[in-house]
Amino acid sequence: MLKNTSLQYGNHTCINYSKRLLAPRGLFVPGRFHGIISRDQADQLLGGVEGAYILRESQRQPGCYTLALRFGNQTLNYRLFYDGKHFVGEKRFESIHDLVTDGLITLYIETKASEYISKMTTNPIYEHIGYATLLREKVSRRLSRSKNESRKTSVTSEEHTAVEKISSLVRRAALTHNDNHFNYEKTHNFKVHTFRGPHWCEYCANFMWGLIAQGVRCSDCGLNVHKQCSKHVPNDCQPDLKRIKKVYCCDLTTLVKAHNTQRPMVVDICIREIEARGLKSEGLYRVSGFTEHIEDVKMAFDRDGEKADISANIYPDINIITGALKLYFRDLPIPVITYDTYSKFIEAAKISNADERLEAVHEVLMLLPPAHYETLRYLMIHLKKVTMNEKDNFMNAENLGIVFGPTLMRPPEDSTLTTLHDMRYQKLIVQILIENEDVLF
Repeated sequence: MLKNTSLQYGNHTCINYSKRLLAPRGLFVPGRFHGIISRDQADQLLGGVEGAYILRESQRQPGCYTLALRFGNQTLNYRLFYDGKHFVGEKRFESIHDLVTDGLITLYIETKASEYISKMTTNPIYEHIGYATLLREKVSRRLSRSKNESRKTSVTSEEHTAVEKISSLVRRAALTHNDNHFNYEKTHNFKVHTFRGPHWCEYCANFMWGLIAQGVRCSDCGLNVHKQCSKHVPNDCQPDLKRIKKVYCCDLTTLVKAHNTQRPMVVDICIREIEARGLKSEGLYRVSGFTEHIEDVKMAFDRDGEKADISANIYPDINIITGALKLYFRDLPIPVITYDTYSKFIEAAKISNADERLEAVHEVLMLLPPAHYETLRYLMIHLKKVTMNEKDNFMNAENLGIVFGPTLMRPPEDSTLTTLHDMRYQKLIVQILIENEDVLF
């Protein structure tokens, strides 16, 4: 609901956006707005002046406010809202003047270029960027080099070079020709974005119009496109290391694509360390390490990436490393066993016939995203090695299932009751995966 104090606007300066686009003309008296009036009265007050607007309180719904705007030889009425900023749709504005200006731009373009807009996505430049070949070789070298450098170094060492300043489209084109690239499919993480100055869509090559929120930007790779074009962009996001701020709590596929690895570096490094000196440790994965030291390992990976030192010289207690690995899995925004497949795994676990259950589990495994599947496969091979040392560590597949069940899979809905009810099935799924890793993977 709009408060009276938010409506105290004076006359606004006209701004010409094009020769044919009328600037907004606010018909306000300082400190007042045109109270409770009808649509017909608003139409008369506007006097047929294109781009003119007033605010009025609704006769039918007192306390609700309407923006009456003259455009296209008619008066358009929009319900007006206020939550600290003014809005009639998705976009929010500091002032009514900006809201109207943006609205006039949009109305003008949608009216005068509707046919053109409808065809924008029919012949995109996205798949035909000839200029990408000029920088393809440089980018490929940089991506290959990033496998042997820490995240921190990758971000800072080339910060001011031309290669770092290339568009996301060029990076994507280069990656398609990079033999070292692991071709995991990843959707773009588009978010509404306000661009400063003129910007063009990297999908259709047309300019993005409006004062604010002109389009969307992928927060992982930086691709800039119209909102309507984002629906047509392929699932080929290649995250840029500069945009990946940390290792923990980062989407699994995003992390591996950013670092150009098969699996998350945390998984590889921790498992390598555990297998080198901890397979015979009693209560491996069941015994917890000191929380403060586990957090130190987490910060080391976030800060140093592949160069994080988790050797016995720094962390002699192997339980700190196992704790850091479990924490990584728990912190994933999407679990290794994804929300989309969770219910299918639970249903498979409920099948009484062992052979049918195994077949059902295998079918659901095939639904996992490639990076998740590869990570789960590698982890199960490792956990199978742990069970082969059961005489020393006292950890069999069932015990590991109890530990890793809720770590690797969580119900989509945040329900304690569901979690408790499914706990035995979570344990069983992990147990089946460990015992049958050679068959299932």
